[in-house]
Amino acid sequence: MATIMSLIVYLVIFGLIWWLVSLLPLPAPVAQIVRVLFIILLILIVLSVFGIIPGGYLPRLNF
Repeated sequence: MATIMSLIVYLVIFGLIWWLVSLLPLPAPVAQIVRVLFIILLILIVLSVFGIIPGGYLPRLNF
């Protein structure tokens, strides 16, 4: 249960950051690079929350 709660919290924070970055007036090539980096970061968050890859860079959430 704690794993799912951690994933939900991380995804909400990630979504808020993605939304704020999308409000920036970036040129098209830069926006494409930022979008790809955010998708890679999303995949890393999901894999590290479920323990598939080590996620030492993510803070541990205690509920």
